[in-house]
Amino acid sequence: MTKFEDYLENLAKLDFEREHRAGKPEAIFCEGKPLELVLRIAEEYKKRSKAVLFTRLNKEQMEALKSMGAEVNELARTATFGKAEKIIGSVAILTAGSADVSVAEEASVTASFLGLEVLKFYDVGVAGLHRIIEPVRAIREKKVDSVIVIAGMEGALPSVVAGLVDVPVIAVPTSVGYGVHLKGISTLFAMLQSCPSGVAVVNVDNGFGAAVFAYLISKVKSR
Repeated sequence: MTKFEDYLENLAKLDFEREHRAGKPEAIFCEGKPLELVLRIAEEYKKRSKAVLFTRLNKEQMEALKSMGAEVNELARTATFGKAEKIIGSVAILTAGSADVSVAEEASVTASFLGLEVLKFYDVGVAGLHRIIEPVRAIREKKVDSVIVIAGMEGALPSVVAGLVDVPVIAVPTSVGYGVHLKGISTLFAMLQSCPSGVAVVNVDNGFGAAVFAYLISKVKSR
């Protein structure tokens, strides 16, 4: 083993038993990881025939994983090998604007990977509030287990949705906005101050975390 291979060998401690222990599989956050390490991790999962999700990939990492047979979503910056064997629930994903869609796609890929049916409604924010009517109607008719609402700017959409639906709302602030928006910090604070009850807030741009939360809601409900 070369020094570089030894270096790679000791960088990652893969947690193959996380799903049995914590109810959700390990996902690989790839931002900042060397390409060789990402590929080594992929090889280990393929060797064990285990499904795996890679998030926050750069272009080079996506192309390399695609050549190994991964399903890649360039907008979400994700890659997956395999997915859940059965559907256990459902989630609706809404974005305030089209600038929030990359975060929404990360949530969508994650939710599908974990075994949720996904309904998507993009660009339905409060600047044109009439656009929320059809998504809310569909959410009620489909009886989804939870709703992920993704917004930047002042972050008002999760509060609006939470006042109209009877399921948990998972709010995701994004780093989209002007001036004192502070890369999503002001949106995060606004969502934490939501007036309607039943809103949980994850970190800025964390579509992955929102989808895992939605999955756990569905998993508990399906027991």
